[in-house]
Amino acid sequence: MTSERIERKISAATSISMCALTVLAQIATTLLLTHFLQEKASYVYGLLELAGALTAIRVYQRSGSPSYKLAWMCLLMVLPVAGMILFCLWGGTHQAKQLSLRKVPPIPQRESQKMASETNLSRLRRQSASWGRLASYLQKKGFPVYRNTSARYFGDGGAFFDDLIAHLEKAEHSIFMEYYILAEGQIWDRIFRVLKERAVAGVEVYLIFDDFGNLTRLTDDTLQEIQNAGIEVGVFNPVHRYVNRIYFNYRDHRKITVIDGRVAYTGGINIADEYANLIVRFGHWKDSGVRIEGEGAWGFAAQFMQMWKMLGRTFANEDDYYRSRQEEPESPGFCQPFADGPLNNPDNPIEETYLQLIASAKHMLYLTSPYYAVEESMQQALCIAADAGVDVRLLVPAVPDKKYAYMVAETYWGQLLEHGVKIYKYTPGFLHAKSVLVDREVALVGSTNMDYRTFQLHYECGVLMYHMSAVEELLEDMDDVMAQSTLYTMEEWQKRSWLRRMVASLLRLGAIWL
Repeated sequence: MTSERIERKISAATSISMCALTVLAQIATTLLLTHFLQEKASYVYGLLELAGALTAIRVYQRSGSPSYKLAWMCLLMVLPVAGMILFCLWGGTHQAKQLSLRKVPPIPQRESQKMASETNLSRLRRQSASWGRLASYLQKKGFPVYRNTSARYFGDGGAFFDDLIAHLEKAEHSIFMEYYILAEGQIWDRIFRVLKERAVAGVEVYLIFDDFGNLTRLTDDTLQEIQNAGIEVGVFNPVHRYVNRIYFNYRDHRKITVIDGRVAYTGGINIADEYANLIVRFGHWKDSGVRIEGEGAWGFAAQFMQMWKMLGRTFANEDDYYRSRQEEPESPGFCQPFADGPLNNPDNPIEETYLQLIASAKHMLYLTSPYYAVEESMQQALCIAADAGVDVRLLVPAVPDKKYAYMVAETYWGQLLEHGVKIYKYTPGFLHAKSVLVDREVALVGSTNMDYRTFQLHYECGVLMYHMSAVEELLEDMDDVMAQSTLYTMEEWQKRSWLRRMVASLLRLGAIWL
């Protein structure tokens, strides 16, 4: 275990320095060719440029994100050696092989579940044609529509963890947990005590975490202690396996807990003390999450189970063992858990869902995101909505965790402001919540940022809630965030220094890797 951890750290250092090394390779190649080949150097380097151009043409002909393709094409044309090395590592279409993920079909739906989803979809269509259209799209992607599900929204990390731990203590059969960050600290100590006690009581506990996201947050001793407690652990994209392949660019960014197949949690909250403001990072850490209880929880259970099997792991029992064993009371509204990941590219359900939410807004559209780097289609959709009279508001942090990402986001904001989009900067600190609210009818809460990583490189999850009480709870929280925020103005945007503008424009070209 210790040797494996050392390998992970060595590999991480190697991965992070890869971009710099490829640029150095570009410079070294030019200098060596010039020194040793002199007059012929231009011809040899010309061949390299031709190879880069041919690769750029190949990229252009692929389907998918225009901005994603443009970034690769620029890199391949300007720095052909570095570009081709990085393209071979990160730009191919064989992510499953690179990540050593098995091709696993979605967890099968029962016929009764398929029929119930069709019935729920018909009811939703009668209430709202727009939301019925969105729900139908996601159902065709394999994400059923559920009823008989209650939801509670949390706008505070401390309250979220208190509720999560209280429900973990009641687990009788199974616990699934999947998080990008699982950090040692007070929150983890509280959760681990419960998981250990439940495992001793015979509850099956399965845990997935992203290796790259936890290189400095989880020690060897803690990982060994988790395994010694009888908890099954799956590691997404183990860094130590990729010393020679450098495929750390793909991350499991999802946040999921499922208890007994009937209680599920998701949102932007990872397992770490800063999410409950027990430690201070970037001012006050503002985040959000949601608990869904009832039939809809199975949507998240199925997502977890498929990922567990993609990692090459197995369960102690058949799939149906992990379903809820209770009859759920009838409740208003509908919910639709869904997920996305690089294996779907160029088909991106999460990005398409955002576009449909924006296009369907009639009166109000509120969005929260810590990052903003989107395709022109989404940028235009927001501008069109604002021009059409929709009250469009984007809530962002005033204290960013990544200054370079904030500078990239600023390059988009001028156009949004011109079209009447209101941008609120959360003054107390870092706004990490990821949510969308439309017309006080539909809400999305999940792990999804509004950036290229979410839409192209990460495994993400979220839940759409149609006509549920949690929609109003989200609105109240957003109103509270705006009350503590300042409006970002066109004057502020125009006052950016020329150096900041130039650096931001260059960073935007590489936004797909930030």
